[in-house]
Amino acid sequence: MTAATIRTNPKKRDHAQIAYFRLARSLNVPADQIRSFTLGGYVAQPKQLEFHAACRECDAADGPTQVGFGGARGPGKSHALFAQVALDDCQRFENLKVLYLRKIAKNAKEQFEDLRRSVLRFTPHEYKSHSGVIHFPNGSRIMTGHFRNESDIDSYLGLEYDIIVIEEATTLTISKYKALRDSNRSSKEEFRPRLYCSTNPGGTGHAWFKSRFIIPARQKAESDTRFIFSTVDDNAFLDSDYKKKLEENTGWKLRAYRYGDWDIAAGQFFTTWKFERHTFDPKGFMELPKSNATFWASLDFGFGHYTSVHLFMKYDGMTYVLDEYVERKQLVQQNAEGIKAMIKRNGLQITDLMNFVAGHDCFASRGSESGMTIADEYASFGIYLQRANVDRIAGASRIMTMLGDIDRKDDPIQPTVSISRKCIRLVECLPLMEHDPKRPEDVLKVDTDEDGNGGDDAYDDFRYGVMVNASEGIWFG
Repeated sequence: MTAATIRTNPKKRDHAQIAYFRLARSLNVPADQIRSFTLGGYVAQPKQLEFHAACRECDAADGPTQVGFGGARGPGKSHALFAQVALDDCQRFENLKVLYLRKIAKNAKEQFEDLRRSVLRFTPHEYKSHSGVIHFPNGSRIMTGHFRNESDIDSYLGLEYDIIVIEEATTLTISKYKALRDSNRSSKEEFRPRLYCSTNPGGTGHAWFKSRFIIPARQKAESDTRFIFSTVDDNAFLDSDYKKKLEENTGWKLRAYRYGDWDIAAGQFFTTWKFERHTFDPKGFMELPKSNATFWASLDFGFGHYTSVHLFMKYDGMTYVLDEYVERKQLVQQNAEGIKAMIKRNGLQITDLMNFVAGHDCFASRGSESGMTIADEYASFGIYLQRANVDRIAGASRIMTMLGDIDRKDDPIQPTVSISRKCIRLVECLPLMEHDPKRPEDVLKVDTDEDGNGGDDAYDDFRYGVMVNASEGIWFG
């Protein structure tokens, strides 16, 4: 049913309104929030309603303080974000100070003016275009800002904003995002500061945004964040030509812009990776068939970087990654305890493993007085490491083979590896690995940042693990 039909047919309009209110109620959208939107002439679509409900959760003492919306292009992200702060938050509370940041682009000022006119056409306000500030009669105001370069964010730091809205959040590094969070505070006892953001996959901040918002949403383990997934298919008011334009993209841009696929990266190495296809929910997973399965583990050592360990099982032709241990700035003894605990919670003991491989740095002399290597230290705690096959190109090729390619039209290749969703670090890491431009058949080395985001430690130890021939207890290659 079109919007024009609803307007010209009262009976259908009444049915549509009843369906709308029922949907809002089912999504836990408060009645007063719907009333605010209705007074403003704004009718939210289903995914937008989910976003608005999440924003109201921020009122609760145990609710989120960061809400994200979108994923693909065209679901009405900007409309929803602006409506939330302008028609709901700023109308409910007096003297709110909102910072609304947009990535500057061609005609950005004109685009914002169109947005303001559309959302606030029935809402009293004053807009001072020279300063970019929207004033409401109750003293609340929205301060619009733009940033061409990340350094432009610095001009907003050190001030106090009750709400911060960021469009295109993945164009920022985690350090700038955290700096903005430091300015997201309020002196109003009745109001909890919060941050709303929208974005598409890709960009400088892809890794941290995925880690902060997407992974918890997938794992159904959100606490301080909420993320509402949406694509162009969720926007009934866009013309069909826009969807066709998005579908003209190819490769990672098609997956990101059209389908909101977070398992992408420009230059992505493992292009056949799919979260739904290559991972399994550990809840309800089969009881480990010890008599007919082979178990082993792999380790990539680090201190400033992560120490990453994964537990493998080979059963009935499939390789399963059952669990992971990933920590940094831990001593060998602490790591050994954590590794044993990880293995034990899967119903196994160290002695059940037919092999435990590690990178060659674990076997190098460190010039200490004791002459002990990292491997020697682990052995003193009952973990006996063997040298892994560290051939980078062979390892990357092996992973590609195991991921398969069931999208091939002529001869689909089924995957022979499946990773538990408990392995959060590995599941996050694999799709972000890129081709090394100087050696395209290899994966580009990536370090973690100062906050522990990103990096390739989980990939490296996974690569060591898949190079173990589980049927013979020896390496491939």
